[in-house]
Amino acid sequence: MREDKNSQPSQKGQWQKKPWFWPAVYAGGAVMLAAMLFGYNALVTKVEVAPQPDVAQVEPGPVVETNARTESMKYPFKEESFDKVQVLQEFYEVDADSKSREKALMVFNQSFTTSSGVSLAMNGEEFEVVAAMSGKVLDVKLDEFTGNKIMLEHPNGMQTHYSSVKDILVKKGDQITQGQQIATSTDNQWNPTAGVHMHFEVLENGAYVNPKKLLAFTPSE
Repeated sequence: MREDKNSQPSQKGQWQKKPWFWPAVYAGGAVMLAAMLFGYNALVTKVEVAPQPDVAQVEPGPVVETNARTESMKYPFKEESFDKVQVLQEFYEVDADSKSREKALMVFNQSFTTSSGVSLAMNGEEFEVVAAMSGKVLDVKLDEFTGNKIMLEHPNGMQTHYSSVKDILVKKGDQITQGQQIATSTDNQWNPTAGVHMHFEVLENGAYVNPKKLLAFTPSE
């Protein structure tokens, strides 16, 4: 009886002799290895990629302010009226030629005053006065004798003043964009020989400067 048991081939050996046995073993091992690698990668990903904390949303600053710092100054009238503009009075500069200095003198009651800006006209016709740069209305002064004045301050630290104007469309504290109409040109009693015009002044670091040196273009004279 013992010899009969030993003579029978083991069941394990019979499975091993099957032609599909070893391929099945290898395939099963490959599946297990792939499952282990997948689980490891998932675990590492969870560990390495930590949840990001909530970040408060910050509203962007005003675009107008940013652009205004890099604006090029323009004359305070509509560009389509460029060909009509005349410079009645120049900015007074000591080192300018005699003709320019003479043109920069204003006379009232036989008294001479030097011009701190440029007086612009369009053949005696009224024209729209617009902001030469974006900024804020610093003040509005009403004076029929010398002419109403609008003062703007700009992000680059400069100021622009617009005198001899009427039909004022802005008030102190208003935010203004470049090219926006702020008033209309008119005449005044202090400088009657100029007729309908607008006197334009520019201040840099608190001092008057020649506007024509800062403009992107120069009107005809």
